[in-house]
Amino acid sequence: MPSIDRLLQCVMVAGLALGLSGAWQKDALPDADVLRAELDAWPDQSSTDRAPFQVGVGGVEYTVRPLHRYDLRGLVVTMHAADSFTDWVHKAWNDHLNVVDLCVVYGSMARTGVYHAFSWSSGNFTCNFQGRRNADWSGFVNEEVSNNHVLTASPTLAKRLRDVRIGDQVRLTGYLAEYSHTATRSGHPFHRGTSTTRSDTGNQACETIYVEDVEILRRASQAWRVTMWGGFVLLLAGIVAWFCVPYRARD
Repeated sequence: MPSIDRLLQCVMVAGLALGLSGAWQKDALPDADVLRAELDAWPDQSSTDRAPFQVGVGGVEYTVRPLHRYDLRGLVVTMHAADSFTDWVHKAWNDHLNVVDLCVVYGSMARTGVYHAFSWSSGNFTCNFQGRRNADWSGFVNEEVSNNHVLTASPTLAKRLRDVRIGDQVRLTGYLAEYSHTATRSGHPFHRGTSTTRSDTGNQACETIYVEDVEILRRASQAWRVTMWGGFVLLLAGIVAWFCVPYRARD
């Protein structure tokens, strides 16, 4: 029979392998055939007569100016949390209203599954994508990729936004809006606008959405996340057991 040392070594190796493979695949995007039909549609944008209003978050008073009503349904391909430890910009600007940035695809980009041919990542304010082959760009539709700065003063909606994961299918309803405040550490007033068309590109092309509701239409598969955490728990258990086993002289 194998020794206890060899068994524990096998446990630790298996745990490490499962943990790393799960971490590598945890943000894998779902196949197009499991996407909901709502994602085929472009966002609904309509006029609004709602007046500017004030909200307070983190001790800062913001003025929000709604420009259009907005209803977005999309697949989250990458995202950025504004409270990430690598994000110093939101802290410097006292921007507590922008909870997350969600980069989504919809329309034919979702329906055909062409998003699988691209690698996706987020910066502090950007959605970055790179095709693996030149041929993949033939199915790419720039108007069907949207990077959204998502705002809310509601703790309930903020928690729901922080629960969103890459691969989730989401619906955001609210307003395309500008927002501003005067409480920057530099002393200069802060203001952020929004795109109001899907056809623009570059630095001003992101949508800024003050949300009234956040709905996760369908969660991404949790299998790889379970594999990751299960593997690391198994690794930790193996390490603890290794040090708890009484020392025995080895030939």
